[in-house]
Amino acid sequence: MKARLLALEVGKNNPTHFKTNQPRGLPLRILQFLLSFMGVAFMFSVPSLYMIQYFSTHSIVPVLHSTFYPCHREPESLERWVKPPSSLLHTMNDTQLFWRASFVPQIKEYPFNRTPKIAFMFLTRGELPLAPLWERFFAGNEGLYSIYIHSLPDYQANFSASSVFYRRQIPSQVSEWGMMNMCDAERRLLANALLDISNEWFVLLSESCIPLHRFSVVYLYLAGSQHSFMGSFDDPGFTGRGRYSEKMAPEINITEWRKGSQWFEVNRKLALDIVGDSIFHSKFEQFCTGECYPDEHYFPTMLSIQSPLLLANRSLTWVDWSRGGAHPATFGKDDIKMELFKRMFRGETCFYNGKPTKLCYLFARKFSPGALEQLLEYATRIFDY
Repeated sequence: MKARLLALEVGKNNPTHFKTNQPRGLPLRILQFLLSFMGVAFMFSVPSLYMIQYFSTHSIVPVLHSTFYPCHREPESLERWVKPPSSLLHTMNDTQLFWRASFVPQIKEYPFNRTPKIAFMFLTRGELPLAPLWERFFAGNEGLYSIYIHSLPDYQANFSASSVFYRRQIPSQVSEWGMMNMCDAERRLLANALLDISNEWFVLLSESCIPLHRFSVVYLYLAGSQHSFMGSFDDPGFTGRGRYSEKMAPEINITEWRKGSQWFEVNRKLALDIVGDSIFHSKFEQFCTGECYPDEHYFPTMLSIQSPLLLANRSLTWVDWSRGGAHPATFGKDDIKMELFKRMFRGETCFYNGKPTKLCYLFARKFSPGALEQLLEYATRIFDY
């Protein structure tokens, strides 16, 4: 027993015996811990890698294919605002068109070389049978005029690519003689012409109109005039004041009621007034019906109220009412004689810029398609074109 206790005491006091056995247990436990940790990490890494691949595919790829907007765009040039539309076709309705056409620069001086043009606006049912005569009139004057055609919506023009009338039709609607939609068609022509900022004078014509002088005479006459040419007079008779409705007051009183020819020439300022009208149009649409013909009263009345000093109170289009009836005389092949033209050129005296003149008309109507050949023969000798 003493021997055993002695042995224990000796082992207890011998540190070398325990030092040789401790290092062998510690690495094993650490290795087990590391292996367990690596196993758990591997289990979590596999789904994590899959999720990264999944979300990167669905989030990064769309970004790479999204629309790219540069920080700096091409600066807008003045040409975009002053260049006339490349095509007369558009999808604007009348409300949108009139709003767009009513834009007016507040600075009167143009910051570019502007050559004023005449807008020739043809209000027709269909074809232009006198087009060859007009072609001769326009020849050699490119850049000084624009052409606009308002025909019935279902009419398809067949002008050749070399014609000045090629692709000059505007989006149109039905217009009927003696109805308010006739005035709407005229406003539509003006609005489309106003989109070209170089158009300064606006002439309304029909398919039966002809030019009575060469282009240079017409251009200088309009450019030099201090007035626009629209017939506007007070007719006390049944076909004048007799068509007035008291329901038009107070915007229009009977003393302001005017009558005039449908065929007019106005400058850009008055064209803008006509297109931008929001007062008189509704009155005429509601109360000028039946035997009240809006195309004879609407523009003359409105402009004589708003801008009386800008009107010459006469038309530049010659017509013959001597035969009586609701419409002026129509001239056919057999009517084209020298005596007819003498009546046009020497028939009366008018005022131009406050001075009397014999040059009162630049255009004439009504001429039938059958008169074209004779008119072409007289063009050089009488009309000088």
